[in-house]
Amino acid sequence: MDLLAFSLAIGLAALLGAAIGLERQILQHPAGLRTTALVCVGAAMFVSLTALMQDVQSPTRVASYIVSGVGFLGGGVILKEGVNVRGLNTAATLWCSAAIGTLTGAGFPLYAVVSTGAVLGVHLSLRPLAQWIDAKRAASPSVETFYRVRVQCETRQEGLVRAILLRHLGSNEKLIPQGITLHDTGQAEQSEVTMDVCALGQQERAFQDILARLNIEPAVRSVSWHKASARME
Repeated sequence: MDLLAFSLAIGLAALLGAAIGLERQILQHPAGLRTTALVCVGAAMFVSLTALMQDVQSPTRVASYIVSGVGFLGGGVILKEGVNVRGLNTAATLWCSAAIGTLTGAGFPLYAVVSTGAVLGVHLSLRPLAQWIDAKRAASPSVETFYRVRVQCETRQEGLVRAILLRHLGSNEKLIPQGITLHDTGQAEQSEVTMDVCALGQQERAFQDILARLNIEPAVRSVSWHKASARME
């Protein structure tokens, strides 16, 4: 790869990353124009380095490191959003931007352009559908639904898990805690926190947000929830 090819690859990565970031910036999401462009350019530079060193076996290995590294970056974006666990779409967008940069740096510019169109198409075309679904669910009758949340965690951190559960449930007036219990899992220094919740209407989205928040805690081993048509004993 000569200097001209390298410059073209980096320039295209910056352009495609900025195109994705522009949509995020306009809607005032975190990780907007500059962040998305930088992620895309950085991925392109890492993959281009293998071509500059004439190492034909390294691009896929470098790409695997980029995937895991950007995953940590996305986790940081989610953490910034506080107890409401916002930023999941932005984290996924950063992940896709890294993939686009990798394609560009590896010498597949047309595939990178198509991928950029796919990412923008998902954001622009599916957002009205998601908003329509949310509006329909919000307008549906408030029927009581009972949920049970199970969290396996380190015993020393069960107090933190309970605090997170209660804080999230307390911020949603449609979620009413019915009881919380602590069980021994049979494994050393591990416990299971179980909480029963009465919800007004279908609240799967709220429980997914709670699970996403709990999953970022190092002490949490597993999180699950299920619902029933009647109160669980």
